[in-house]
Amino acid sequence: MPHLTRTGSPLSATGAESLGFGVPGYAHPLLAPVEWAELARPGTPLHWVVLNVADGPGDRPDPHCLEAAGRLANAGVRVLGHLDLAHGARPFGELVREAQCFADWYRVGGFLLDRCPVERADLPQVRRLTATLDGLLDGGHLVLGHGTHPYPGYAEAADQLVTFSGAWADYRWSQVAEWTAHYPPERFAHFVHGVPRMHLEEATRIARWQGAGTIFFTDRGHPAGGKGHTHPFEALPGYWDEIVSQIGPGVSE
Repeated sequence: MPHLTRTGSPLSATGAESLGFGVPGYAHPLLAPVEWAELARPGTPLHWVVLNVADGPGDRPDPHCLEAAGRLANAGVRVLGHLDLAHGARPFGELVREAQCFADWYRVGGFLLDRCPVERADLPQVRRLTATLDGLLDGGHLVLGHGTHPYPGYAEAADQLVTFSGAWADYRWSQVAEWTAHYPPERFAHFVHGVPRMHLEEATRIARWQGAGTIFFTDRGHPAGGKGHTHPFEALPGYWDEIVSQIGPGVSE
């Protein structure tokens, strides 16, 4: 019997009971056509893909993003809209308006709440937002993009938490918070950049040891000094086919 999310729905439809990929957000489909095409390939163990049009949904429907999102939806892949919480600095109403645009224009099946706060004091405002998004999508999939371990109460506010987002040099020595052991792996996601091909199996073992069910590993790193236009997660990793084969086939609906 599959585990239940906070909304009471089974995760088997996304294959989240086994290790699979969550794609944090590729570059615009015009800039990364190969990446978007690869995501619709049958058998890829994808749990979800984030759509970030222009630091959010943009000002109007983008035909290229509409096509990309539609292709993934038709392939049975859940598409999440990207909402930037700016560590709690953005107004509630502004975030809800962006979410509504994602829902109306791109028919997203949930949201990644990026740069989500981690402190206990911010939990009520995050719970207010996730409850509103639940109502907007009638129970869509919600991922809190903390990037580190937050106050444990956040686990009750969403379907998944991103409890690591960073470099391989940090990931290989990272420690998992003890409270996460009370939850199944499908509740946690890890995003790691700069993972060398020769360390792919080690990285996968770490993810399993630390109880993560959703991952995204890439050999790409930040440009020197952390500056530049390319984010490491915006492009396909050089070993995409290899890591897809390593994890195994996806679970279809």
